[in-house]
Amino acid sequence: MNVEDANKHTILIVDDVPANVRVLYEFLLKQGFKVRVAKDGRSALKTTEHACPDLILLDVMMPGMDGFEVCQALKSQESTREVPIIFMTALADTIDKIRGFSLGAVDYITKPFQQEEVLARVNAHLSLRKLQRELIDEIQQRKEAEMTLQQHAVELEKRNLELDAFARTVAHDLKNPVNGIIGFTELLLEECSPVVPPSPESIEYLHWVVKAAQKMVTIIDSLLLLAGVSKQAKVELHPLEMAQIVSQVQLRLVQLLREYHCDLRLPTNWPVAKGYAPWVEEIWANYISNALKYGGKPPRIELGADLLPPLSSSPQIEMIRFWVRDNGPGLSKDAQTQLFTPFTRLHKDRAEGHGLGLSIVQQVVERLGGQVGVESQEGRGSLFYFTLPAG
Repeated sequence: MNVEDANKHTILIVDDVPANVRVLYEFLLKQGFKVRVAKDGRSALKTTEHACPDLILLDVMMPGMDGFEVCQALKSQESTREVPIIFMTALADTIDKIRGFSLGAVDYITKPFQQEEVLARVNAHLSLRKLQRELIDEIQQRKEAEMTLQQHAVELEKRNLELDAFARTVAHDLKNPVNGIIGFTELLLEECSPVVPPSPESIEYLHWVVKAAQKMVTIIDSLLLLAGVSKQAKVELHPLEMAQIVSQVQLRLVQLLREYHCDLRLPTNWPVAKGYAPWVEEIWANYISNALKYGGKPPRIELGADLLPPLSSSPQIEMIRFWVRDNGPGLSKDAQTQLFTPFTRLHKDRAEGHGLGLSIVQQVVERLGGQVGVESQEGRGSLFYFTLPAG
């Protein structure tokens, strides 16, 4: 080890004999090491609390705490456990050497000191320690790389499963309305006449065509939103005008609200949260649509918001919980666990869905730094919520 390398290392000498300390101190200093000195065991322990050395030369025979006790104390501390300790002793007893090794010492040097031997042993154990650190770092890096690869593999598998379900769902849900449009249009063409006015059946067919087209537009909008959430790398959050966003959703769903004769109740004031307005609008649209389709008859829907207590892990971040409460039949525990699974329908016997809405809600909210959830009891309705950072 050259002087340039030695300058990077600090050696602590622990000895109660000034003559021994002076010899080692002057010699190691000339070799380019940084050298610290402790005159007894307690001073050594106190010194290592402030600055951990790279290697310790520890005398065995000292008043108070002897070298063995000091070694045991150093090896019991996380900060000094891996520091190489070389015992300095005039003892030649094998039992004492074995005791030192059992406590964690790496080597012995005997008094009177041979300077070349001291330097060789010091350099050897510093080099070993350096190699040990490099090996530990390499193992840690490999573990982190493996974990990253595993996470990517899990995420890729998840995306592949979603893509497969997505393809089947879209094929099914777009095929039905397209077939309906084709079929009803053919019937209208057969009945078409410049003299005879459209029959009630024809008018009903036209309504079905409109509904089928609207459903296709809804599916396409959902797919576009899902693609946008997946591809957008970074989303800037801004304070939201929640009353304005909810009002816009009401305009979008006005026909559905009238069709279901909904009693919609809104709060007088909304707390200010941060988010991305177009995505938050879609969250409300999905939640309210579900409450209309799967709620009571007629549906009674209430919207609200609560300020949540700060999390112990992030006390500086406050969250707001926004919610939609319905008067529907409620959900079982098993149904609640499946609720946000992509492309899953829980109500196949009721209003048709396209299996994308709640999955999109979850992905959108998580991208905005929040969470989604549901509180429900069978026979007592459901409360669907999402959280956002407070503004």
